[in-house]
Amino acid sequence: AFDVDGATPARCCPASGTLYNTNTLEAFKTIDKKALLDKAASEIWSVIQSGAALEDSSILNKFILLTFADLKKYHFYYWFCFPALCFLEGVQLEQEPVSLECSFSAKQISSLQTAYDNLCASSGTTAVPHFLLKYTDESVEVAPLKDLNSFFPDLKKITVGVYDPCTLPQHPGWPLRNFLVLLAKKWGSQLDVLEVLCFRDRTLQGSRSIRHSIIFRVKLPDLTASAVCPKSVGWEKNAKGAMGPRSVNLSECMDPKRLAESSVDLNLKLMRWRLVCPIRPTCFPINVLLGLGPLNWNIFDFWLIKFFLIYAPENVRVIFLERIKYIFFNAEGYNMSIPMPGHPVNFSELTMAQARQDVEQLEKLISEHDVVFLLMDTRESRWLPTVIAASQRKLIVNAALGFDTFVVMRHGLKKPKESHLNWHAFCSLSGASLFSNIPGHRLGCYFCNDVVAPGDSTRDRTLDQQCTVSRPGLAMIAGALAVELMVSVLQHLEGGYAVASSSDDRMNEPPTSLGLVPHQIRGFLSRFDNVLPASLAFDKCTACSPIVLDNYEREGFQFLAKVFNSSHSFLEDLTGLTLLHQETQAAEWDVFWGNGLQLDALKCVYFL
Repeated sequence: AFDVDGATPARCCPASGTLYNTNTLEAFKTIDKKALLDKAASEIWSVIQSGAALEDSSILNKFILLTFADLKKYHFYYWFCFPALCFLEGVQLEQEPVSLECSFSAKQISSLQTAYDNLCASSGTTAVPHFLLKYTDESVEVAPLKDLNSFFPDLKKITVGVYDPCTLPQHPGWPLRNFLVLLAKKWGSQLDVLEVLCFRDRTLQGSRSIRHSIIFRVKLPDLTASAVCPKSVGWEKNAKGAMGPRSVNLSECMDPKRLAESSVDLNLKLMRWRLVCPIRPTCFPINVLLGLGPLNWNIFDFWLIKFFLIYAPENVRVIFLERIKYIFFNAEGYNMSIPMPGHPVNFSELTMAQARQDVEQLEKLISEHDVVFLLMDTRESRWLPTVIAASQRKLIVNAALGFDTFVVMRHGLKKPKESHLNWHAFCSLSGASLFSNIPGHRLGCYFCNDVVAPGDSTRDRTLDQQCTVSRPGLAMIAGALAVELMVSVLQHLEGGYAVASSSDDRMNEPPTSLGLVPHQIRGFLSRFDNVLPASLAFDKCTACSPIVLDNYEREGFQFLAKVFNSSHSFLEDLTGLTLLHQETQAAEWDVFWGNGLQLDALKCVYFL
């Protein structure tokens, strides 16, 4: 289309035009369209006056294309203009259009088709836009437009042909307008009646036919003395029938985001077809990923999820975000710090304000999303997201690494507050034991198996102890299992409230089409083994116990600030762990003294 010397398709007439591409939508709207039309009309009038149109009548068929391309949204706006010169008093119709098969015999139609093909062959094209025509009952002759004076000795009545793209049975096509102006300008004073053949060449189901062509007669006004360019029209109407541009939205087939979404959707549908089971392909959670360790780098290589938010305390989050967008484009990154127990924030008003801002942003983002991934390095950095998500009843998937071991687990999803049972009634529900058949709302969190509160785990540690030093393949394995655990939970009809599967359930019927829904996956790379333990929530847990959640929901940031600025003893005192430690020590002391008394008695017996 942009090659001037390019080959014209078979049975098509060339049309030259000008493309005006604007840089902004505002420029597209405000450009002077009348000036563009007037300029093109003047060019057509010039070639008519000079006689150049007689040598090459294809220059009468011009067009203007005004465009704007929104390459971010893949929306394309365009407006075509086909300039046509107008007669001031119009054209008088002498004879209504009739089809060629009603006016010509079959022999004449066959002769016309043959003569036209010969004219095309002699001109070196497959279609001639305008030609001369004269016929008798026995034959039909055609000639190029420039031979008009020699082809017609008498100009009172002549017949011309125009290669017509229109298919309407009673109306000619748009290219006829400028052709009639050319004839009126050159021979308007000599012509009495002009017979026009709209030559329509159609091939349908392998059969070529020109029978649907139309022929009619008109009387042209005399423009031979006119030197002023006539008025012109040409801007086309849009799909609504109003004067305006058209647009096409190609985001579905060009936008990488849409293509990625389509690819993910197709992958799920193929999985559903492969398994012939009720996978729910519309279940796309919106996820929050917390952390920037090795786990976070490997989540995305196994599953493409709809929306990611990354919390990174360092500038490498930019590189990380670019990698996510390379895999799946709909991602956002946030540079923020997560306040932690044992890491004071009360150094100044500025640090307190920053901590409050970080907490508010974390609360907002967790509330807006469906699943929270905990992928941080330190234990204490997982505490605040665990408390917030537990309070907001959000599903948490937690992954932690050792040197050659890992744990991937889902936190227990608390029941809605209106249906929340008291802790003793909660723990006395039947149907579950300590390690099997535990429903999702009774499962423990990452901190439930600890009897000490989280604190500053990086203090007095060597560099290798402060960092996560793991075997090379461990992060990939844990990251993949974290995503698969989330998917399995979402495939279960009860979601996060699903009963936890254990290692004993591996031989039983799986609860979902994708298999088991465990509470924890603990892996041991040294022996290439995984176990699926399950554990109850701890009523003295420093993160998800009722007393912690009640204080957080009642006091908000004031409670959190106490945790951040105090030692681990604050949470232990609050939850009752301190009392538990004291009772344990007292019991050990009683056992020690009891054993000592028994030993003294044995000694007495021995000496006796």
